[in-house]
Amino acid sequence: MAKHSVGWVASQKRWLLAFLVMLSVSTLIAFFIRAAFDSCDRPLDVVAKSPTRVPSGLLVGAGPNPLNFMKSKLVLLVSHELSLSGGPLLLMELAFLLRSVGAEVCWITIQRPSDTDGVIYSLEHKMLDRGVQVSYAKGQGAVDITLKADMVVLNTAVSGKWLDVVLKEHVPHVLPKVLWWIHEMRGHYFKLDYVKHLPLVAGAMIDSHVTAEYWENRTRERLRIKMPQTYVVHLGNSKELMEVAEDSVAKRVLREHVRESLGVRSDDLVFAIINSVSRGKGQDLFLRSFYESLQLIKEKKLQVPTMHAVIVGSDMTAQTKFELELRNFVMLKKIQDHVHFVNKTLTVAPYLASIDVLVQNSQARGECFGRITIEAMAFQLPVLGTAAGGTTEIVVNGTTGLLHPAGKEGVTPLAKNIVKLATHVERRLTMGKRGYERVKERFLEHHMADRIATVLNAVLRRAKSHSDS
Repeated sequence: MAKHSVGWVASQKRWLLAFLVMLSVSTLIAFFIRAAFDSCDRPLDVVAKSPTRVPSGLLVGAGPNPLNFMKSKLVLLVSHELSLSGGPLLLMELAFLLRSVGAEVCWITIQRPSDTDGVIYSLEHKMLDRGVQVSYAKGQGAVDITLKADMVVLNTAVSGKWLDVVLKEHVPHVLPKVLWWIHEMRGHYFKLDYVKHLPLVAGAMIDSHVTAEYWENRTRERLRIKMPQTYVVHLGNSKELMEVAEDSVAKRVLREHVRESLGVRSDDLVFAIINSVSRGKGQDLFLRSFYESLQLIKEKKLQVPTMHAVIVGSDMTAQTKFELELRNFVMLKKIQDHVHFVNKTLTVAPYLASIDVLVQNSQARGECFGRITIEAMAFQLPVLGTAAGGTTEIVVNGTTGLLHPAGKEGVTPLAKNIVKLATHVERRLTMGKRGYERVKERFLEHHMADRIATVLNAVLRRAKSHSDS
């Protein structure tokens, strides 16, 4: 009888895990969980000469969906690529929000590899299953859809070149109904070839105040062009992700499974960075900080649980120089037992359930927003983040996490912050709870839908005003 009971429990556990993993895949394809906002005491407003306050109180959960006015509207979404990176997955999320209220949605991908790609195939069929029409960047068909659409959403600065290449003489007729959604923070995107049409579009939408201000200043000073009316829209966690984050049984099962697969004990302390592995995401500096924190603990003879660093987003098949640098550092410092590399994956919810602290170590100007940050906070995790970009609008320093400088000068401060959270369990748990409360107040799907509705409504009015004149 005992053996039968144990077997039944194990079977149930495997079934629940499989279900949660499938749910996580579905959630993360539609709602980007990898690559999530910033001392957000500032209200959503327009970054322009005459800022306007977006009205509050239009919550999806409290009444009609604020996007209902988009019913039967034809919206064309133009993405520079279809991949697991932030921009395309955010645009897919918008596509699904619009489809949920009965909008007709068409998707055009500018760059599509000639070879069959499993990820692209999966994402395209995910959209087709939800009623999104998927087509390609060139040809008369693309022109016809663009001219017919009530609204065109360009996703990322790079998409700007598509206007001239595909639409040609039709560009002036299309610009008044274009909403340009910009996510980039790096300077090499500030090319006139990409963004010369920005001043004439109906509006720009940017994920954080920091990025919006950067674009406003940079376009004026470097390119001598003026930004259109610009809206800052913070993102929100999907309902599916929140269901997992708030399910204590699901989290416990996922935590046990992932820790077992990594060889991490239940009472060990895990710090993780969840981003595609690249120098801009700061995995190298995180590992240096982690090693330094181990040395500090040893020198001060502090009593802490065994500590681990997890890098989620690895890709050894690519054999990049940077990836090899990370692994060589681990070998050189002899910390192989403390560092774990996990291949890039859509199913990050299990890792959020299994770790104790998220590290958001994006470098230079930081993340435009950093979706993973609000997702980690939904799982009641404190965040150790760089004081740069959108992270400063999400993490309240000292309350929901701790911030450190970007660059090499941030290595020691991050190491000290790791030690602080390792040695103060109650502080770590309190920060996690406050982060969760902040997510519930600001960063849920209905908050995002409300904010986007305000922008889309304004763009439609502006497009209609132009056509009437």
